[in-house]
Amino acid sequence: MSTNAQLFERAQQSIPGGVNSPVRAFRAVGGTPRFIARAEGAFMWDAEGKRYVDYIGSWGPMILGHGHPAVLEAVMQAARDGFSFGAPTEREVELAEEIIRHVPSIEQVRLVSSGTEAGMSAIRLARGATGRSKIIKFEGCYHGHADALLVKAGSGLATFGHPTSAGVPAEVVQHTLVLEYNNLEQIEEAFKTQGHEIACVMIEPIAGNMNFVRAQVPFVKRIRELCDQHGALFVFDEVMTGFRVALGSAQSVYAKLIPGFRPDISVFGKVIGGGMPLAAFGTTRQIMQQLAPLGPVYQAGTLSGNPVATACGLATLKEIAKPGFYEALGAKTQALVAGLTQAAQAAGVPFVGDSEGGMFGFFFTHALPQNYNVVMATDKERFNRFFHGMLDRGVYLAPALYEAGFVSAAHTDADIAATVAAAAEVLKAE
Repeated sequence: MSTNAQLFERAQQSIPGGVNSPVRAFRAVGGTPRFIARAEGAFMWDAEGKRYVDYIGSWGPMILGHGHPAVLEAVMQAARDGFSFGAPTEREVELAEEIIRHVPSIEQVRLVSSGTEAGMSAIRLARGATGRSKIIKFEGCYHGHADALLVKAGSGLATFGHPTSAGVPAEVVQHTLVLEYNNLEQIEEAFKTQGHEIACVMIEPIAGNMNFVRAQVPFVKRIRELCDQHGALFVFDEVMTGFRVALGSAQSVYAKLIPGFRPDISVFGKVIGGGMPLAAFGTTRQIMQQLAPLGPVYQAGTLSGNPVATACGLATLKEIAKPGFYEALGAKTQALVAGLTQAAQAAGVPFVGDSEGGMFGFFFTHALPQNYNVVMATDKERFNRFFHGMLDRGVYLAPALYEAGFVSAAHTDADIAATVAAAAEVLKAE
């Protein structure tokens, strides 16, 4: 049996950094990544046979937990019928219909294979539909690794972005404006000076890549108004929040607080694939008519609508649509955050947490951060110690301060209680 350390050393010989997605390398927290051998329900086992309560859930998709019987059966049947055809299937139509049924802002969707692909396609569609080039995104919101979106803000108000990755030419991001999340003054100024050139505003309604930070209701409301006034499109990136925070996704949460609210374009991933590589973007029929083969905006993919992935996603969506699912999931997540908060208070450790549906986050500070700069100022070293203390006790949290966590339907009250008890031990040792 290989150890985690042996596997990591071996991996680094053939894979850059030893991982196929950077956060898995544990660089933010230090130590050796755990190589996962198998998972079931709310648990994962590493190469050394150690069991962990899983609060990553494959970074969000495993809302039912690992190996749900109905999903497994659907995937096995689909695999027996064929892995890929490169031709239309009835199941991809069914999955599209299921997404549309739960998300009123969408009349048509296009299925793709990754959140990055869906995000960049949504941007291209927005630009094609409006005939404009400039886009607005917010610092701390991650929309995939497409070139035009790998940008961070400059120091001034409504500053043009500069690439944050080597290999991205400056001219590729010259039309990308990056503003501060939840900053009303900056979004007002951007539209005042350049509103006639802005194709779209793209946002994570609950940002999951600066941990868990909500877009404030007045902020979302004002963006909606500004987009309407200036003819720009409002894009909700729900790759992480879609069907994770509510059956109607995050936009349904905001629609309860902002009468009549709808985004123009929505981007989905993770949960709609149930753990398989699948994502989507959708909007009104009128805007979607701009896409090939009907319109001039080109987008294509060999594995788009893959029959095994759509089987997995469709089975997942049918399970989570059952009555009471989100009430139970939300209660578990709230219990976890409340328990962690109480444990921190008992230990005299500054701590705040928040959750929506099956998604949660926490910070070692006194108040919930509202933007990326505040997140960056929280106690990273304390988080790292907490992470390793929990890992040693069989609790697998995201290996970085900047990532949200996820609870699944497979987590039991006993799992939550055990997690809180482990946290109390770790925090007392601070």
